[in-house]
Amino acid sequence: MSDGTALAGPDGALRCPWALSTPDYVAYHDEEWGRPVHGGDALFERLSLEAFQSGLSWITILRRREGFRAAFAGFEIAKVATFTDTDRDRLLADEGIIRNRAKIDATLANARALADWTPGDLDELIWSHAPDPSTRPAPRTLADVPAVTPESTALSKALKKRGLRFVGPTTAYALMQACGLVDDHLETCVARSAL
Repeated sequence: MSDGTALAGPDGALRCPWALSTPDYVAYHDEEWGRPVHGGDALFERLSLEAFQSGLSWITILRRREGFRAAFAGFEIAKVATFTDTDRDRLLADEGIIRNRAKIDATLANARALADWTPGDLDELIWSHAPDPSTRPAPRTLADVPAVTPESTALSKALKKRGLRFVGPTTAYALMQACGLVDDHLETCVARSAL
């Protein structure tokens, strides 16, 4: 049981305690979470997966990621934007993803909205909400990590204003964490020093 501070992983290195429950989490924590992500399709994938995660455990999404990628054409915005009602029906029947009608509809609607954006706009919009890292001390425990920030609230509003759905402030903050806009690895976490 953790008091919210970093714990020793299987290799003895200290890690954020949430990362230690499965090997999948250890790999995601060490290799992806908090690392900068750029590019429209890559950010669309992360945004979509964070929306699908809403109300679920992240491990559920992580273990189905390849199924999501196959079902949503690798999250290529241009391809997903052309999905038809037949594709929607296929997605609703696909056991390799989360078959939530509202989340599927939001992902398709978001791709259609993003297809009209100028290349680079999504990247620029999201990264313009990254806080100044010098104003954020490294969290010492999980209790120091917020679920929502003024920046994530502003990002959520900006995305919604541009027509995107399922992008509330909590989802926006999870996106910011996952894509490296903020570094919420704990102060003594091995992944923090690797960034």
